[in-house]
Amino acid sequence: MKVLFGTESSRKVIRLLEDAGHEAVFVGGAVRDHVLGKRASDIDIATSAEPQEVLALFPLTVDVGSAHGTVIVLMDGEPIEVTTYRTEGTYTDHRRPDEVRFVKSLRDDLLRRDFTMNALAMTKEGELIDLFGGQQDLAGGLIRAVGNAAERFAEDALRMLRAIRFTAVLGFRIETETFEAIRVEAERIQHVSVERVKDEMDKLFKGPYPLKAFQSFQDSGLAAYLPLFPTDIEKLNRCVPFRSVLEGWAAFMLAGDFTPAELTRAYKLSNNEKTFLTAVHHAVAIRSTRMYSIDDYYHFNEDVLITAEKLSTIQPGVVQALSPQEIMQNKQLLPIQSAAELAVKGKDLIQWTGMKGGRWTGEWLAKIEKAVLHNWCENEPNKIKEWFSHEYKREN
Repeated sequence: MKVLFGTESSRKVIRLLEDAGHEAVFVGGAVRDHVLGKRASDIDIATSAEPQEVLALFPLTVDVGSAHGTVIVLMDGEPIEVTTYRTEGTYTDHRRPDEVRFVKSLRDDLLRRDFTMNALAMTKEGELIDLFGGQQDLAGGLIRAVGNAAERFAEDALRMLRAIRFTAVLGFRIETETFEAIRVEAERIQHVSVERVKDEMDKLFKGPYPLKAFQSFQDSGLAAYLPLFPTDIEKLNRCVPFRSVLEGWAAFMLAGDFTPAELTRAYKLSNNEKTFLTAVHHAVAIRSTRMYSIDDYYHFNEDVLITAEKLSTIQPGVVQALSPQEIMQNKQLLPIQSAAELAVKGKDLIQWTGMKGGRWTGEWLAKIEKAVLHNWCENEPNKIKEWFSHEYKREN
């Protein structure tokens, strides 16, 4: 019994295309995930209808790239990507084809795709169309290029990185001829924009089998042509899998002994990512020599502390001593989590002393913050006033 694929709105789009005399099928990663028994997302449709015919057929559309065959159809409020069957010319910019030619054959369209598992199609009735053995490769856990692997990688070098990324996400191995083509064509990855490389690395870090990918990078020689890559993947072996993309980048940084600034420049990381890596770098340096102090728990957020505790094991002789739950509990036990929780403000100090405000108020608030944090006084206005009055008189 066939299982209906896609959403009701997407099947409606296919039905309307077919009623108008065109072919239309589901394609891409959503079909692959469906065959794997996973929840399909990002549903795409391929059709024999040309972009102008799609635009004319549906009243609500967004032209996001009709020159390359893609139109977004808004059906019952749902955006659905519809792309015309096409073949592609050379990729002189290593990203987009110089020429796109629309065709009427589904086979020709699927032939341009990267891997057999991504060259599957499905009708709206749930009938699988498998022209290149993708279902068999999925069953065998193989990542195999469609047609000639070297040609596929010459068209778009990012496909080599995608192949390795899929080893991390799916736990598959790369088919021998496809892997050999990566080894031969590896230097082409230098021509791919770092933003596209970074996006693939983000997805790789999310996968449950990142070590398989790191090993493939080394064995294929692709690692030598990436912006930065750790030479000692045994260090990474002690940290996988990763709790998050940020933890993946932090492990990558520490295993390669890169600074946060070096990694940020190499992969064009965001300011937020750089801030996180800088904090982890600092926390790991602390954790390599001692346990976290009260001040460490106060100044670093939970994610930084948990990541640093785990990744400190990269350093020789360091053993993870605290679980994430213990770190969260220790942080929650602090009297305050930030200066904003102090029971007094600068205006209180001005009132107590009768002095004008100035730099001194900020300096004394910092002292009060430390006193409350270390339980030298309670975070209660009268208790703080008592402590402040004593210390203020002592220092003045």
